[in-house]
Amino acid sequence: MTGAAMTPRERMARAMRHEVPDRVPAMCQLSLGHYFLNSGLDEIDIWHDTETFAEALVRLQRRYGFDGILVNLPGRDPEWRSRVRKIETVGDERHIVWKNDWVTICPEDDNPHVYLPDRTTRYFPSFEEVDPERLYYMEPHDLSSITYPYSWGFDGEPASRDAFFPPWHWDTLKSVRAKAPDVSVHGEIFSPFSQFMEMLDYTNGLMALVDDAGKTKACLDALADGSIELARGHCRAGADAVLISSAFAGAGLISKDHYREFVLPCEKKVIAGVKAEFPDIPFYVHTCGAIGDRLEMMGETGTDGIDTLDPPPLGTVDLADAKRRVGERFFIKGNVDPVNTVLQGTPEETFAACRERVAIGKPGSGYILSTACSVAPAAPPANVEQFRRAVEEFGRYG
Repeated sequence: MTGAAMTPRERMARAMRHEVPDRVPAMCQLSLGHYFLNSGLDEIDIWHDTETFAEALVRLQRRYGFDGILVNLPGRDPEWRSRVRKIETVGDERHIVWKNDWVTICPEDDNPHVYLPDRTTRYFPSFEEVDPERLYYMEPHDLSSITYPYSWGFDGEPASRDAFFPPWHWDTLKSVRAKAPDVSVHGEIFSPFSQFMEMLDYTNGLMALVDDAGKTKACLDALADGSIELARGHCRAGADAVLISSAFAGAGLISKDHYREFVLPCEKKVIAGVKAEFPDIPFYVHTCGAIGDRLEMMGETGTDGIDTLDPPPLGTVDLADAKRRVGERFFIKGNVDPVNTVLQGTPEETFAACRERVAIGKPGSGYILSTACSVAPAAPPANVEQFRRAVEEFGRYG
């Protein structure tokens, strides 16, 4: 028997360390659009304002009874509103016109994107102009999106390596930690490979692997340094775990050989660099799509866990197979189809899928019930509520 009921924070900590909790934890990553549609808060404020996003995170954690919260946007400049020239409505969208004439187009149910003044062109540097020695970290979710040399917001001053991350960068995580002290709070960093892909735009990023592998690796190595600093900052700010978002590293985009050449070394460097200072804080990797052919290789990064585990037809992971192959090496999180089940299915279909995953993942601990990738913006809340129901009814140990 496991004794008295645990707090969500305690429950998640035990599962991530392969210790037996009172029940299987449940924690889905929600898309930003799902917060926009379901938190009762303004979507522009959720994306751009630290305290509003923190409130959105906590509101939906409470609504769905999740054991953890992923803080998947950085803290924001408290003076961001002073950079705004006007906000206008264009069709079904609102546009923020900044004082430098760039424009952020804000859908009501999806991530905003930043455009040049023509409102059709997004900025990406070319691979040729990028100097690896001028790279440190690329934050694609900054208010100004991608810039090179990298600068925060719309001030245009390149960030110095000596003080690269502004002090408000961890304010959202700190706010959530204060609002939800009993919940497992996780920080997020982009993997060096994801940063590289976001920086160049995806087609150009993939071409760079072939055109100049040496320069690509130099870029990735530099971006790993900034990733280490950012993750250490999450740990100091109170994160219970850190997720490395490595969305572009599945078989749908790169081969196992390219994974070993371009992804594995830099993720291994990041994890080792942070573990040197914070050995007891769990790290886990989020990779979407077809990863069934590289689960063991992903473990070579030194990760403590793997997130998503997309099942067919979205990916190639059978949960029972993954549990047999790697379930004793690191914790696993996910495997419920976010599209065909949670978005398009009924509450009872979602509950059945959750119950099945709990039955497979529960033995021996080390499993967290979750959608594979993010909960879609339009996913019915009644479906999302089935995750907590499933672990309460069928996820108890002892």
